[in-house]
Amino acid sequence: MSFALIQKVNDEQKKHDVVAVRSGDTVRVHQKIKEGNKERVQVFEGVVIRTDNKQSHTSRITVRKIASGVGVEKSFLLHSPLVEKVEVVRRSKVRRNYLSFLRNRSGKSARLAAVKFDREAINTVKEAPVAKQKTEESTDEAK
Repeated sequence: MSFALIQKVNDEQKKHDVVAVRSGDTVRVHQKIKEGNKERVQVFEGVVIRTDNKQSHTSRITVRKIASGVGVEKSFLLHSPLVEKVEVVRRSKVRRNYLSFLRNRSGKSARLAAVKFDREAINTVKEAPVAKQKTEESTDEAK
């Protein structure tokens, strides 16, 4: 297989646009959950401790939160159809990509310094361009 063909298939799997998420951001991830024949949206809110492969179709973020006194981490593929939406709630100043040191901290030492940012500008996602499709109506009009 040629690299161009593989790249084309990978690009087809990508979403048109995703929110620019960085390490240190507090995010709300809206994820579809299937239970039997029912489907619902579950929100997971926490701090992004890692971002991987930002330009790839396998772009992934790892989000950490404390639930009932226990640290919970979850990884999300940003281009997955199960991830409906990611919204940045808070942005913090960090100096590294992988914040593994937060696992060993609790309380005040686990706090990150907040930074002002334009929340609406970051959380807006551009609409996909409408592709021109040949339909029966357009062929009928041409005749």
